Amino acid sequence: MSLTSEDADPSEQRAVARPAAANAHPNRVTFNRLELNRILNLYGRMVADGEWRDYAIDFLKDRAVFSVFRRASEVPIYRIEKDPRLARKQGMYSVISATGLILRRGQELERVLLVIDRKLAVV
Repeated sequence: MSLTSEDADPSEQRAVARPAAANAHPNRVTFNRLELNRILNLYGRMVADGEWRDYAIDFLKDRAVFSVFRRASEVPIYRIEKDPRLARKQGMYSVISATGLILRRGQELERVLLVIDRKLAVV
């Protein structure tokens, strides 16, 4: 029994079309799943502590930005940026304060986020 295009399963057609849709903006810088997972884990802890309330993610042509807000109506208190152009120089990850001061920059996201990740220390 042969299937014509009219008899084909619609889910198979969508599965074929899906990879093309995933690459809709190939020229934009994005956070990968592991990076976003680490950032959102930190964000969740800070929301639970009552320090952060809102966030925004921007995927631009030259960099990806995760902005953290204390209130939605304010400027971001921190911006976590990924700029691949700086990967071989100062490091592609940076944490920037509300005043524009670069708090930390480096090659590894984990180490860069330590500047704002306040963990409880057992004494």
